[in-house]
Order: sequence, then C-alpha cells, then structure tokens
Amino acid sequence: MLYNFFTILYSLGIHIASIFNKKAKLWVKGRVDFPKLDFKQKTIWVHCASLGEFEQGKPVLEAIKIKYPKYPIVLSFFSPSGYEIKKKYTGADHIIYLPIDTKRNAEKLIKTINPAIVIWVKYEYWFNFLNELKKNQIPVLLISGIFRKSQPFFKWYGKKWRNILSAFEHLFVQNESSIKLLDTLNLKSKTTLSGDTRFDRVIEIAEKKEGVPGILEFINNHPVLVAGSTWEDDESILVHFTNNRKDFKFIIAPHEISKSNLQDLKKEFKQSFFYSEINNITNISEYKVLIIDCIGLLSKLYQYATITYVGGGFNSSGIHNTLEAAVYGKPVIFGPVYEKFAEAKGLVNASAAFSINSAIELEEKLFELINHSELLNQSGQLAKEYVYANRGATEKILAYVAEKRLLTN
Repeated sequence: MLYNFFTILYSLGIHIASIFNKKAKLWVKGRVDFPKLDFKQKTIWVHCASLGEFEQGKPVLEAIKIKYPKYPIVLSFFSPSGYEIKKKYTGADHIIYLPIDTKRNAEKLIKTINPAIVIWVKYEYWFNFLNELKKNQIPVLLISGIFRKSQPFFKWYGKKWRNILSAFEHLFVQNESSIKLLDTLNLKSKTTLSGDTRFDRVIEIAEKKEGVPGILEFINNHPVLVAGSTWEDDESILVHFTNNRKDFKFIIAPHEISKSNLQDLKKEFKQSFFYSEINNITNISEYKVLIIDCIGLLSKLYQYATITYVGGGFNSSGIHNTLEAAVYGKPVIFGPVYEKFAEAKGLVNASAAFSINSAIELEEKLFELINHSELLNQSGQLAKEYVYANRGATEKILAYVAEKRLLTN
C-alpha cells in the first residue's frame, strides 16, 4: 500500500534528521522501545498530536477521569513537544509516544492498551491505528475536530480517507462549516457541533487565579504589554515600541527558547532580563522588559496584561492560542495570518481582537487603545464575553459518553 510505503519513508527521514536535529532525535529516541504496557482491564486511551492538542483534550480527559475513576488512562503523543513537556503529567496513568503507524504496531499497541474507548483530539488520522480500532469495534470519538475543503476527505482521490472516517463512533466538531462538509459525506448523523474544548480549558486556568512569582514586583503598577508565543517577525515589529515607550512594562514569552534565540532577544530589547534570573536581581522594577525563558507560564502571564499580543500571525502556520489572553478580559492583537482560526476570527468579529500588518499599524493600534480607556475596557470585556459564551464542549462530550453507555458495563 502506498500509504505504508510513505509512512516508512517518513520514519526513515526523521531517523536521518535526528543526526543533527534535537527534536527529531527525541522523536526517534522515544520510539526505540515499544510501550511496555499490559492491561488486563479496560482503559481509556487519549491521543494528542502535540502540546496544543493536549490543552484541548485536557478538560475532557480530567472530567472523564473523575466520572469513571476505575479506568486507567493512557495518554499518547506523536510529537516530542507534547510528550517531553507532559511526560510527568499526573492526570494520566501512563504517557507514551505513539509508535509509527504500521499495521503491526497498530495491532500490538491496541492489544497492549486494551481500550474501552479512544478519544482522538482534533486531527491526525492515522490509517492503520484507526482501521485496527474499527476492526476491533472499539468506539473512537474525535473531539474539537475541524474539517476543511482542502483535506483529502473531500477530494476526488480521497476514497480511502473517507472510509477511515467510519472508524469514528462520533465526531465532535468546532464549527458549522465542518458540519456542512461532513454532511456531503453522509456523516451528519454521527456529527455534533460541540465547539472547541479549549474554551473550557482557558476558563479553568483563569478561574484558578494562580499568580506567577515576582511579576507584580517587576510591573510595579505600570501598564503592561504581554506578548506570547512570539516568532522573529513578531519581535521585529515589537522592538521599536518596546524600546521607546518608557511608561510601559513588557513581558515577552518567545515561542523558541533556545539559548541563541534568548541571547539575541536580550540584545535586541533594552533593559531586559530573563525570568530565570528574577530571584537574583535586586530592584527588578527598574527593568523594562522581562523575557520568559521557560515553558508553562504564558497562560497565567496574560492576567497581568493591559494589552496582549499573540505571536505567529506573520508565519504561514498562523497565530497561536488567542483564547489564553482573551479569557482574562484583555484586548488581543496579532498579525495578518489568522483566517484558519475560528476563535481568532470570532474575536475580530466581536471587536475584541485586532489584526495588524506592520510595525506602524501595531503602534497605531497600541496608541489608540492606550489613549482611549473606554475602547480598551470595552474590547477587553468583549473578549471575555466571547470566551464564556463558547464554553460547554466538554459537557456535551461527557453527556454523549453517558447516554451511549460507552464506559458503563
């Protein structure tokens, strides 16, 4: 089969890349040994591509763990950026790398995990795994799914991929356009418009109100711009405003935290220091820019912002998570590449977020918000209202599991 040939070719390519690429090396190393699991009892298997999908799946994973505590939970990742950060996550009983998608691996892993139910988060339609789950009549739920016309399911050559959708017991999707597309494949009866579980996740984080040590001392009652998940293009349009606005404080959490990138940022942004240095610096309130050189703080840092900036909008892949900022009632600014992201479009349509194309447009928008407190407060409030209006996807998924008795003997 052509698919299996390309799967092996892909694996071979990563093995070659692992010689000089750290992420590829982790991908290979994590798959040297097949997962050593042997469950006699049934389990719940949750699969996430990477860290972003984990954040989407986490509300469902934790809710289902509370409601059905007798089932061990196996959490799998495809990407090292998910596994390496969450390998010590205590909400799952076992955390593994998903083996490469071959028929033999699929048969072996499913027998090893022995799942009563499988929850697939957003995407990654691994043919052999899904086919084997279907063959064993194991219910698979897709949650927070998004479908687009460009996907092979909707192309003349996509028969094999259309067939694999039948492996899913039910498809919980984020938007109406996904419903309409799946209807063209006669799948409307097994599809529910549930929304995005990320809304539930960011609300959960915000309502815990967990602070970040040292931040209030650094801010010292100044207005703050928090820029999260920034790339080089984002940083280049932020630098002029940051270096010339004396009355503001700035918190920058770059997407890439390699040593070389962090050192470049420290040179580029004046009066800056790293968060890892916060306990060793006296008079941190005299500094202007705080650079976050670790992972896991961003979703809490947005609460300190006066205005937020979310990076990625100048890359072809698009912007990062805007909901993490919006949930705190903060106006959100990002670059021009956001059309693939329903939540970003929703925030723009709600007058809660603003897209900019250049450094000049960024500074104009920042000055407008800073100088018009009514606009600043109104756009922030609209951002929060938008997030809370779209909560509830987790409840719909749990209700379906209970109604269909998927985890009830």
